[in-house]
Amino acid sequence: MTVNELCEKCGFSAVVVPDGDREVTGCYMGDLLSWVMGRAKGDDAWITIMSNINIIAVASLADVSCIILSEGVTVDDDIIATAQQKEINILSSALPSYETAVKVSEQI
Repeated sequence: MTVNELCEKCGFSAVVVPDGDREVTGCYMGDLLSWVMGRAKGDDAWITIMSNINIIAVASLADVSCIILSEGVTVDDDIIATAQQKEINILSSALPSYETAVKVSEQI
């Protein structure tokens, strides 16, 4: 399943999606950035409530297919611009993290 398909089927909002055809093969949920770097797998959808610029670096290092900001978390324009430049997909969910993860796992 692609990031675009996941976004549509789960009802998530696209914050910035420069690579919507990227495949999603798994899901990882976590907010401790060093933990995510060591445990998220390539092509995972990463669910987090973190909203600082460091999420872009972690997403790149872990090679996740997208970041899903849960619980209605938003990011500022600088993060969106950096994500676009680095081709990091960011989606948004108003749901709690667990419910977001359930929706993702039902699709992949």
